[in-house]
Amino acid sequence: MQGTIVTIDVSVGQQVRAGQQMMLIESMKMHHSIDATADGVVGELLVVPGDTVFEHATVARVRPGAVTVAVVAEAAAEDPAHIRADLAEAIARHEIGLDAARPDAVAKRRATNRRTARENVADLVDADSFVEYGPVVIAPQRRRRDIADLIARTPADGMVGGIGTVAGHSVVAMSYDYTVLAGTQGGQNHRKKDRLFELAEHLRLPVVFFTEGGGGRPGDTDTMGVSGLDCLAFMYFAQLSGLVPLVGINAGYCFAGNAAILGCCDVVIATADSNIGMGGPAMIEGGGLGLFEPTEIGPMHVQRANGVVDIAVADEAEAVAAAKQYLGYFTDRQLPGWACADQRELRHVIPEDRKRAYDVHAVIQGLFDTGSVLELRRDFGPGMVTALARVDGRAVGVVANNPGHLAGAIDSDGADKAARFIQLCDAFDIPIVTLVDTPGMMVGPEIEKTALVRHCTRLFVTGANVSVPIISIVLRKSYGLGAQAMMGGSTKAPLACVAWPTGEFGGMGLEGAVRLGYRNELAAIADPDTREATFQQMVDKMYQVGKAVNIASHYEIDDVIDPADSRRWISAILAAAPTPTPRSGKKRANIDTW
Repeated sequence: MQGTIVTIDVSVGQQVRAGQQMMLIESMKMHHSIDATADGVVGELLVVPGDTVFEHATVARVRPGAVTVAVVAEAAAEDPAHIRADLAEAIARHEIGLDAARPDAVAKRRATNRRTARENVADLVDADSFVEYGPVVIAPQRRRRDIADLIARTPADGMVGGIGTVAGHSVVAMSYDYTVLAGTQGGQNHRKKDRLFELAEHLRLPVVFFTEGGGGRPGDTDTMGVSGLDCLAFMYFAQLSGLVPLVGINAGYCFAGNAAILGCCDVVIATADSNIGMGGPAMIEGGGLGLFEPTEIGPMHVQRANGVVDIAVADEAEAVAAAKQYLGYFTDRQLPGWACADQRELRHVIPEDRKRAYDVHAVIQGLFDTGSVLELRRDFGPGMVTALARVDGRAVGVVANNPGHLAGAIDSDGADKAARFIQLCDAFDIPIVTLVDTPGMMVGPEIEKTALVRHCTRLFVTGANVSVPIISIVLRKSYGLGAQAMMGGSTKAPLACVAWPTGEFGGMGLEGAVRLGYRNELAAIADPDTREATFQQMVDKMYQVGKAVNIASHYEIDDVIDPADSRRWISAILAAAPTPTPRSGKKRANIDTW
């Protein structure tokens, strides 16, 4: 090599052993040893320190021969447990940010009955699987605070993030750290988000994000910008929608930018003590809108009912368990070792009285694998049930009318809820089972004030344009546009459309059809009792025409089945459906946040 002589460690006449260092040469800022090639005596030194030499240059001559100097003992093997000074410094910097080194911060979390960011991440990922990105990063406030203070008080710039596994499947796990500047979004933790979101896109990894915190952070000084609106994190995260599963978990306060991240997620899991809002107390006050306590903004009873929260849980431990279950539908499409209820019990869930309400959740729990049902948005749009579940271990999406609310009629919230869920299933190739029991779309002047025309047709447009298998089972009522919307637009749109014996069909509800179609005939009957008896006879006659067995005889549906045979139908169709082709990109541009 070409380089400069740095030191000469021998002298003329000195005995040397083969392999003994004679001098050091520096090349491209690296020092290299020039060693004796044989035992002998140094006869000549042809360079001095500072000389530049080139490849193949002679720098010294050694006369070979026996030497009397003792053999230099081989260096003792390094103790692998020995910690060098440079490693010790790195370890110390990592340890400063750990919970064990921050007892006061941990104590504050305990006082609020919450866990630390690192405890939540550790509970989520498999043991020893997590590699953290940017753990020694500090808040970009060097111009206003001492470095030692920043190291001690702003570890990881308030965001723990990295890659680990959940049930053996790799995920990106991230958590704002409320013990660091109230979990606000600092300049460096924005850069960490950028990095991890890019990794999620490149590696096609689900993202699980604990979002507690107060939004954007004022006070960072080590920046080159002014407004910060050129921040890329929100764009990068939003672009992941429809590409990888996005899971948001919140406990405590979640405002502004943190809430924006949470709201972009496919599923929002929140604890009972959550307060979620696009603006916190400071922003509300700054807008001249009054003074409010953070607990007054977006409490859970509001965010459950309005559809912001998909899964409401008691605490962070339950939230993590729900997140793991949710991820499983996307990472483990087929699980072994399933069990189910005695399917014969389904024969008796629907009352024989066709006007008697029942709990559709009993159908769902009985029909699908035991313990596999995870309902989403239970408190929003209660006339529609959306859930992830399994049949014979295979993941499916479930959309069901709930006759306990508006008799199962589809309102604006229910249509939005179902349409958005269908998008989610389609984006990630999860088959859909719809359980139909609806008198149709909700009607009346009041419901039209909710823009039902647009909302209900959203269910048509979404359902008619998915590529995943849809299987429809009519439990009881199947009337009008609402029933068609539940099936992707028609009884012939699903890969299979079957009914239980309790099924009944028509362009509109039987009673309404009689009152409208035979209004004049009924009005001509003077005696009220006779009129009512005639009306009921007409309804009964129409029921015989519209009941499932008759509809199947005209081949408007594929069959009328024993409820106990429902799982076999579902499994047969799913087994026949082709396996989705792996994609390099998205199937859908994104999944609606609403």
